[in-house]
Amino acid sequence: QVQLEESGGGLVQAGGSLRLSCAASGHTDSNYAMGWFRQAPGKEREFLAVIRWSGGNTYYADSVKGRFTISRDNAKNMVYLQMNSLKPEDTAVYYCAASLKVADTVNDYTYWGQGTQVTVSS
Repeated sequence: QVQLEESGGGLVQAGGSLRLSCAASGHTDSNYAMGWFRQAPGKEREFLAVIRWSGGNTYYADSVKGRFTISRDNAKNMVYLQMNSLKPEDTAVYYCAASLKVADTVNDYTYWGQGTQVTVSS
C-alpha cells in the first residue's frame, strides 16, 4: 500500500506560479513511477507528467511541456510539480498517483491522493 497526500494548491492570477507537493508513505520503493494528473469540472482526468523514483526520467503531456516541471526528493519521499505561466484553463483538481510503470493513462496508476484544488483567475 502507498499513501499519497497532495498540498500546495490555491488561488493564483494568470501568469503566476505554484508548486504542488505530494508526500508518499507506506510501501514506497524505487520501482514506482509517480505521476501528476488534473481534472477540471465536467472533464476527464488528464495526464500531466510522470517521473521515476530512480533515474529521474521524466515525461510530459504536450499541454504543459515547457511550463510545468516534475521533480522528486527521494530522501523525503516527496514529488513536486512546479507550475509556471499559469492560465485560467489550468484550473482543476490536481492529483498525484503511483504506478509500477512509466505511464500516461489513468488506469495504469494504482494509488491516488485526494487531490488539491488549483484555481487560476484571469
